[in-house]
Amino acid sequence: MNQPPPSVRSDAPLLEMHSIAKHFGGVMAVAGVSLHLAAGEALAIVGDNGAGKSTLIKVLTGVHELDEGEIRMEGRLVSITNKRQSRQLGIEAVYQDLGLVDSLDAAGNVFLGHELKRRVLGLNFLDNDRMAREAARVLREEVGIELEDIHVATHHLSGGERQAVAIARAIYATDLKILVMDEPTAALGPEETRNTLALMQNLKSQGIALIVISHNLDHVFRVADRVMVMRAGRAVATLDRRSATKQDVLAYIVDAVDTEAA
Repeated sequence: MNQPPPSVRSDAPLLEMHSIAKHFGGVMAVAGVSLHLAAGEALAIVGDNGAGKSTLIKVLTGVHELDEGEIRMEGRLVSITNKRQSRQLGIEAVYQDLGLVDSLDAAGNVFLGHELKRRVLGLNFLDNDRMAREAARVLREEVGIELEDIHVATHHLSGGERQAVAIARAIYATDLKILVMDEPTAALGPEETRNTLALMQNLKSQGIALIVISHNLDHVFRVADRVMVMRAGRAVATLDRRSATKQDVLAYIVDAVDTEAA
C-alpha cells in the first residue's frame, strides 16, 4: 500500500497557510498569518481597511508572491508565484469589480480567454451555440441560477446575476476547490443579497471551500463557518460563528479585546 510522503499528512485540511508574511519596501502588509480551510467550509476574513485582508488573499491567488511562510494543499507543500499556478491548484477569485466585459453576454464572459471553437472546411470558428448551452448548464447546475436570456449583454443583468456569471467563469475555468470572494454583497439590494448568499451556500454544499472578505457582519454570520479577524497585518482572532456573536467579532476589529489574555 502506497504511503504518503512524510511531508504530507493524510488528515490534512484542504488548505493551510502557515506564518505568511508579505512586505512592500519597508511596510509589512501581512505578518505571520496562519489559517486552514476544509472542503465545503466558508472562512470569512474581516477587519478595517489596511488590515491586510486583500494582500493575504492576493498571496493565495498568485497576485503577490509571499516573502515568508508556506502554503499547503491537502497536506502537500505548493508554490504559488503567479495566477496560473493558483488556478492549477483549483483556486479562483471573484473580486468586487467582477472583471466582466459588459458588452459580452454570459457565455462570452464564462469562456473569455478559452473560447470553444468548431472547425469548418479547415477553418476555426467560434462555437457560439455550444458556449451558450454550456454557460447555461454551468449556471443552472453548478451555480444554481437560470438566466431569462443567456444572450443578453452582461451590463443588462442584475448585480446578483453578474456575480453568478463571474462565479460560473471561475468554475468552468478550473477544477474549482477554493473560491475567494471579495465583498460579494457590496452594492447589492436586499433580494440580490439573499440570492448571492444562497448561491454561496449552494457552492459550499458542492464541497467548494469559500474565503469571503466582507465588511458586512450580518452577511458574514449568514454564510461563514469561522471568522478570522485581521488587524495591522496580523490575525488577532479566529472565532467559530456558532459560538461567537457579531459583538465579539467587532470587539476584536476595534481592538477592544486584550489579545494577549485571549
